Amino acid sequence: MNDYRIQGATGDWEVVIGLEVHAQITTQSKLFSGAATEFGAEPNSQVSLVDAAMPGMLPVPNRECIRQAVRTGMAIDAQINKYSRFDRKNYFYADLPQGYQISQLYHPIVGTGSIEISLDDKEPEASTKTIGVERIHVEQDAGKLMHDQHPTMSYVDLNRCGVALMEIVSDPDMRSPAEAGAYLRKLRSVLRYVGSCDGNMEEGSMRADVNVSVRKPGEPFGTRTETKNVNSVRFVMATIEHEANRQVDVIESGGTIVQETRLFDPGSGTTRSMRSKEDAHDYRYFPDPDLLPVELDDEFLSECRDSLPELPDAKRHRYENEFGLSSYNAGVLTAEVETARWFELLLMESARAQGEPPAKVAKQAANWLISELFGALNKLGTDLENSPISPEKSGELLALIGDGTISGSIAKQVLELMLETGDAAGVLVEREGLKQTSDTGAIEEVIAKILADNADKVADYKGGKDKLFGFFVGQTMKAMQGKANPQVVNELLKKALG
Repeated sequence: MNDYRIQGATGDWEVVIGLEVHAQITTQSKLFSGAATEFGAEPNSQVSLVDAAMPGMLPVPNRECIRQAVRTGMAIDAQINKYSRFDRKNYFYADLPQGYQISQLYHPIVGTGSIEISLDDKEPEASTKTIGVERIHVEQDAGKLMHDQHPTMSYVDLNRCGVALMEIVSDPDMRSPAEAGAYLRKLRSVLRYVGSCDGNMEEGSMRADVNVSVRKPGEPFGTRTETKNVNSVRFVMATIEHEANRQVDVIESGGTIVQETRLFDPGSGTTRSMRSKEDAHDYRYFPDPDLLPVELDDEFLSECRDSLPELPDAKRHRYENEFGLSSYNAGVLTAEVETARWFELLLMESARAQGEPPAKVAKQAANWLISELFGALNKLGTDLENSPISPEKSGELLALIGDGTISGSIAKQVLELMLETGDAAGVLVEREGLKQTSDTGAIEEVIAKILADNADKVADYKGGKDKLFGFFVGQTMKAMQGKANPQVVNELLKKALG
């Protein structure tokens, strides 16, 4: 898909990348207890007796966690395993009261699937690559150690202990930081469409373990390192960039890459060693004796499949085919589920206000949303989710453009006023006197003066310099403060220039 290579002293090196993404499942309670999962709660305020591993407490699987994992697997066309089983992953750590983590090693709930990525926003169809997904399994999260509360002691917060996670394990199919970034963005988009994870990496509800190795092109895979808990797309890409170059330097200096776990330092953009990488046998996995296997019936699977929304790739193709949108615009509008929802509300309101079918106003709505509203919101330092104006008010503005009440240039002024005041477009147009005129007499009078004042350019135009027509249009619109109907201006200018 691309020619990304590390340039070493002994020639080119290829980078091999796999990601293990931990996605917090969107539920009101934890995987095996009824404790809440609200982000930002007071430390240790969301801990049940099960989470704290009190003697005699037994885990009970949360049905919604299983349902969301199955729906996620279906969204990436993965194999859904009707039989899956929970295992104990044994290790000691201060934020793990049980002394083990309940996970799924041998029998995960979701098997192989795939995610299609693209690196070219302008031509997404021309640059696609399929990244394999090895498995998705369900497991419980550990707690959190807090090191910055006291100069000599660390504290334990068990609020996250027992929170339900999906671990989504990719195949080692990525070959550049850009591909890994595209994969992570696409996976996040799918999760948010499905509603199985909010994808908020800043709050830790989605994070990636980054596996990197290097090799000479065509040779077997090299020894990989795993950089843990990277919490942004940008940091994942930076981790790969640094780690690949570090490994090449080590090998070319005569050293050997050690299979180990590393940490990424966002401040320096570097990774550092954390511990040697354990193999599965080091964790002494065995079936959890407190939990029965999970067995899914056809009725449950059918309900899961029927509950899936239209997913981003399908929606993008529909926008292209049904509305005639460009691949780029369709991609922008479907990349995030909130953007797609906003656009569809805008489209519905715009079509209603203009008395036209959605397909006829879709291009106008898409262009305005991407070119005008996104730009205006960016200047305000906000986004669509926090937009001061609604799709309904925006649809009214587009209707005023569509019926000729205001011009496109005046619409930009109206949009600024809407964002500033929150008032409706129609109210602002009336109050500020922004209606465009189609009064042919008034426009003809302005055109006559402009042509008289620019007799030399009129002569040049009639002598074959057709591009000057745009100059006359601009001068006319400027003289009429943008309120002249552009279509009428064009018609009258053509007539005047004869």
